[in-house]
Order: sequence, then structure tokens, then C-alpha cells
Amino acid sequence: MNPLKSLPIIAIFVMALVAIPYSYASAQDGIGVLLMHGKGGTAKPRSPIGKLRTTLDDAGFIVVAPDMLWSRSRIWDGGFEDAMAAIDGHVADLKENGATKIVVGGHSLGANAAIAYAARRDGLAGVLAIAPGHIPEVEGFQKRMDFDYKRAREMVERGEGDEVEDFKDFNQGRTSELSAKAKDYLSWYDPEGPAAMPTNLRNLKPNTPLFWIVGEDDFMVKYERSRKYFELAPTHPNNDYNMVEGGHKDTPNIGEGLIRGWLLGL
Repeated sequence: MNPLKSLPIIAIFVMALVAIPYSYASAQDGIGVLLMHGKGGTAKPRSPIGKLRTTLDDAGFIVVAPDMLWSRSRIWDGGFEDAMAAIDGHVADLKENGATKIVVGGHSLGANAAIAYAARRDGLAGVLAIAPGHIPEVEGFQKRMDFDYKRAREMVERGEGDEVEDFKDFNQGRTSELSAKAKDYLSWYDPEGPAAMPTNLRNLKPNTPLFWIVGEDDFMVKYERSRKYFELAPTHPNNDYNMVEGGHKDTPNIGEGLIRGWLLGL
């Protein structure tokens, strides 16, 4: 006697579903995502990037979300090139964990760093730019900091690049001071330096798609830079510009569905 004949149809259907190994991202096995927090932020579970990591983990992606050298407890624990080397290490970790397609992404300064990395490395499957921030190339940004990069540059030129000083920072409407080596500060704040986003956007590898998402209340939207910056990137059929409700800090979580959908399409 066939034991299934004694079971209701709905029970047989449920058993069939349970028997099928399933991952939300099964159609895109091997996608690894590096998520980087913003300046002075963290990747802890309750942070914007931490919550996004949980969402992408649950969807079946391979995700790493480390505390970077611009985190709350480390800022500034190194210069721009140190950050690029650290990203190399996190990409290697993704590959060791089975990732065959690598996406680098981040929030605010993390997005800036992801774009910069993708301008310097080949073979990436995509870039996630979530509420991109940190714009040393903008005079208004520098004015809020009394053009402190000039003082850092003078120190470097005098051979004092390893000296630690207090320098100004401007972040989402607030000016503060932070301690850093002059050469490290200069590497992040020089308007013509390696962290200048327009240059890095223009230098993205032509085969690397860009996903850009920003909140409608973000400063990048307020000052009409967001769309203009996005359009500096090389054209690609998978480039995607999105605007969502909310402000700068809200974007990683308000936009999580759009982010997940774009990743699944790679």
C-alpha cells in the first residue's frame, strides 16, 4: 500500500517543499558581498550596515561586514592605501568562503571606499553605493573644516607626515575634530587626492556595474550632486540609480529590498 494515499493533499505538498533544498539566492550561488559602514560608524548587528548584513545573510548571500579603519573606535587608523589593502583581505575572505562573484559595497564613506576600490581592481561583479558620502573635492565641504588639509599637506612637505595632530572633520552637517597622522588625514581629505569620488567614478572599470541608492532627504540630493555623480560612471546595462524615502542613515534599511533584487540580477 502506498503510504502517501492516506495523507491529505496539502500534507503531501508541504512534504515536497520541505524535501527541496532551497536558498533565496540559489539562482545566484557564489555572490559574495563586502559591506562597509560609514565614517565613525560600526558594523554591529543593530547598526544600519549590521541590519543589512542580516537581511543579505538570510537571503543566502555570502557576506562580510567588518569594522573598517574609519570606524568609531579606530578613526583614523591608517590612510587611503591601508584601506584598499584591508579591502583586498576581506575580498580574499569572501573567496575562501566560496564566493565566485564579488560585490564591494558600503554606506556613506563606505560607499566612497567601495567606488575607489572598484576603480583600482579588476574582476568585480558590482559596486553597491549606499548613500555615498565624504566629498573632499567640494569647496563647501573643505570650508567647514577651515581647509585643514592644507595644514596636513604642509606637515607632509616638511617631513612630518607621521606626526599625529588634531584635524577637523565634517560629517552630515556636523563639524568635529579627530586625531590622525598628517599623511593619513591628507590621503582622505585632499580634494585632488585618492578619495575624490568624481575621479574614482570616472575610473570605474567599464565591466563593473554600479548600484546607487540615496534617500530623498540626503545632502547629496539637497545639493543636486547625487544623480550628477552617478552619471560620471561608465555606462553599463546593470547600472541602477534609485531614490528612496528618508535620510542618510535610513537608506541601507529602507532600500534593502532594492539592494537584494539588484544582487540577484547579477
